[in-house]
Amino acid sequence: MRLESADDPRVADYTQLTDVHLRRVREPAEGLYIAESTRVLRRALDAGHRPRSFFLAEKWLEGLADVLAAHPDVPAYVGTPELLEEITGFHLHRGAMAAMHRPEPVPVERLLADMSDRTRGRGRSRIAVLENLTDHTNVGAVFRSAAAIGVDAVLVTPQCADPLYRRSIRVSMGTVFQVPWTRIESWPEDVELLKEAGYVVAGMTLGEGAITLDELVAEDHENLALVFGTEGEGLTPETDRVLDRRVTIPMMNGVDSLNVAASSAVAFYATR
Repeated sequence: MRLESADDPRVADYTQLTDVHLRRVREPAEGLYIAESTRVLRRALDAGHRPRSFFLAEKWLEGLADVLAAHPDVPAYVGTPELLEEITGFHLHRGAMAAMHRPEPVPVERLLADMSDRTRGRGRSRIAVLENLTDHTNVGAVFRSAAAIGVDAVLVTPQCADPLYRRSIRVSMGTVFQVPWTRIESWPEDVELLKEAGYVVAGMTLGEGAITLDELVAEDHENLALVFGTEGEGLTPETDRVLDRRVTIPMMNGVDSLNVAASSAVAFYATR
């Protein structure tokens, strides 16, 4: 369907995507998220997510012909690059976008049960828990590292930034669709669900009395859940009190800490 005006109500899902407030209101309320770039879009579809509409410049039609043919009932809106930029608020240079239906949230208990079935016989399982991270870029980077290093699942706490926010998806290169994840309803109370499932829960911290990451690795736990706190304050005191292990990455040269995206990559690789 060819677009002639930026005021076309059919593309309201894509209007001024740089407006953070609008995205925060619209996406959870209407059950939407935006998949940006052909690679991310394909990964979302491969994960079984349902498209609501496609949004692209004409030059990308041929490259997405197979996708459009596979979804004949989903509208595809096509316009000039200038018109698409007027609608979205930025230059669309990554091929295409799609408004996607958000999948139904998975209860933590079911995710753990499904993961147990997938990892049975492998002998080791690793989970990441993101506590109250506020930066969508960090969330996306953690997911990308989790996918690359083989973390089995990611849990995000109630106040954590949305993994399906456009920037999170883009930074993760679409790996938010590859790593099973869900939002924990009660935190840190639901730490007990992890312990009951056989996980040692280890929080990454700069606090005194923590063991080093090397010492955690030497313990060689079969099932391990790594908890990463918010960018500024780290783990909350409530979470700190219920951990099985408190773990630190030793720093050198006067550096006091690593960004949470960097520390998660180090921890994932060390404990793989």
